[in-house]
Amino acid sequence: MVALMGASGVGKSTLLHLLGALDRPTAGEVFFQGGRLFERSDSELARFRNRSLGFVFQFHHLLPEFSALENVMIPGLLGGVPRPEAEGRARELMETVGLGRRWKHRPAELSGGEQQRVALARALVNRPALVLADEPTGNLDSTTAEAIFGLLRGFNRASRQTFLVATHNSSLAERMDRVVVMADGRIAAAR
Repeated sequence: MVALMGASGVGKSTLLHLLGALDRPTAGEVFFQGGRLFERSDSELARFRNRSLGFVFQFHHLLPEFSALENVMIPGLLGGVPRPEAEGRARELMETVGLGRRWKHRPAELSGGEQQRVALARALVNRPALVLADEPTGNLDSTTAEAIFGLLRGFNRASRQTFLVATHNSSLAERMDRVVVMADGRIAAAR
């Protein structure tokens, strides 16, 4: 797990968007697993994002018209996973994040912490190599933030996936494997 720290406005979210192929760089290049990311077409980038990356944002971005389970299933279905397989994986993740009994609920019927756990399950449904998390605990109380961090750490250890987590929470960052500090749009320090 890698923490990405820095004051507001230094470029943490921009960096995550570039690494996640959500935005194109105006200068420089982004490499992923040895290849130039932006040499791909838009449709290839969309497939790359769906297969290789998971995203967890400060605001969960769940689709309100779908149940929690359906929200988790969507990336798998978009990636061509057969519905029974996508549903099975989504149910497994819902159980793991502690929401096995809440899978029929729509986002508006869930607490903020529950919504964030659904968003985490959705990010992990396709078993991505890299999970980009932008302030995933920023809108949560300290107890719920700790629970979300525990889930992130648990998935990191169990699945050996890389998590890059932008956070202002120094106590969470200190417990991650590496800390990268940004200042003025650049990496200022790393440990």
